[in-house]
Amino acid sequence: MADTKEQFEKVIGICRDLFVKKLHDYGASWRIMRPASITDQIFIKAKRIRTLEITKESKVGEGIYPEFVGIVNYGVIGLIQLERGFADKVDIAADEAIALYDRYITATKQLMYAKNADYGEAWRDMRIASYTDLILTKIQRTKQIENLGGATLVSEGIDANYMDMINYSLFALIKLEYGDN
Repeated sequence: MADTKEQFEKVIGICRDLFVKKLHDYGASWRIMRPASITDQIFIKAKRIRTLEITKESKVGEGIYPEFVGIVNYGVIGLIQLERGFADKVDIAADEAIALYDRYITATKQLMYAKNADYGEAWRDMRIASYTDLILTKIQRTKQIENLGGATLVSEGIDANYMDMINYSLFALIKLEYGDN
């Protein structure tokens, strides 16, 4: 598990670094997004990954790596928005946004460590395309929960689905960064 923790920290660092840089460039402009819009943004990224996996061709010269980074960051933004609600204007400073990012990525990472212990790192034997399909499935589940106004009978909530999407994306980033071993 030591390698897993080190690898997680590295790819989380890459995601966080991009989040901080975009926060500098755009501010917390994402605060105006409603959670359903964030889900759709994650859908766009996952759909592009799947298209690239199938066609093996990128018209804009970017691969799947930055899309998985985007899913991680939008997933964290989604968790923040679920807690805070959306705003009509940017209402948090960069340092507060970074603190919220760190809090939610830590909670998500702790969930992964707990599940990883139970599942014996099964994710390492999975294909990246399976993570993509699982993310797309989680998006559909999230959309259904959103359509139900969050009122589920037995299922986890939107937050759990965002966390799973983040963790599947981190698994993919680890495999892309380090290979299958």
